[in-house]
Amino acid sequence: MTSLTAIERGIFLVLCLSLVSICDAQDLAPRAYIITPVHWNAVTLTYSFSDGGILFDNVVPITNATATLQVPVFSYFHSLNFFGRSANILVSLPYGVGHLQGTFIDNETKLYRSGLLDSIFRFSVSLKGGPAMSAEEFQSWQHKTILGVSLKVVAPTGQYNSTKLINNGSHRWAFKPEFGYSQRWGHWVLDAYGGVWFFTTNPEFWSHNAFSPGTQTQSQASIGAFEGHLSYDVKRRLWFSLDGNFLGRRSDQLEWDRKREYSSEKLPHRRNSLNPLDQAPKSEI
Repeated sequence: MTSLTAIERGIFLVLCLSLVSICDAQDLAPRAYIITPVHWNAVTLTYSFSDGGILFDNVVPITNATATLQVPVFSYFHSLNFFGRSANILVSLPYGVGHLQGTFIDNETKLYRSGLLDSIFRFSVSLKGGPAMSAEEFQSWQHKTILGVSLKVVAPTGQYNSTKLINNGSHRWAFKPEFGYSQRWGHWVLDAYGGVWFFTTNPEFWSHNAFSPGTQTQSQASIGAFEGHLSYDVKRRLWFSLDGNFLGRRSDQLEWDRKREYSSEKLPHRRNSLNPLDQAPKSEI
């Protein structure tokens, strides 16, 4: 029985990494619990572009916000044998470049941010249908029913300044345990995942500035996350999928240690400035 060629391995691993690339709670990742032979490694560089509105849920004094975001992501993938089961580790280091604009307490303003985002780590292991296999054993393996679990961790390694309202980093940890199901019927593959996001408290959120001389903390309730994917194999290494997700959010998802009332009267204006964009204190946004 022949093993996979180097080119086939590379293409297959790039595909796997593309499927499980992770950036935030709303990611869609079809075939995230796909099985790979043990001791496979891959390094990938992906790029995403987003443009549209931003919803702050009335927890910060910003309205009519829009953003253009560019995020290249460097990722490393490694598969391993975990007590006889197929498992893998994925580490992602994203870098974000953003142009944002919106109304900050009755003042139009524009912002530019460039820097490291929070790093992401994911460990996944198959509980059923995915034993640890060598490349030769993988050749004869058939995808039927796969049950797996994973833990995704977002570490607060992104650039953060507690005096600013908009940052690349979140200055808190996030954890997402998840259960995954994958079933194949011929050319069709059905995936379903269910998990919960948990967040630690940000100990310094928008603090030590003209609006908040003291220290504010930011906390967020847990969020249930569900995904569904139906994909079809057109031919070897080519498939398409129909994807959807649902996030269960609580109305009190953000709680500050101190409630504040914001109005244009509290915003320090530069009366000598002719540019309305200069009226907002950008150093604190």
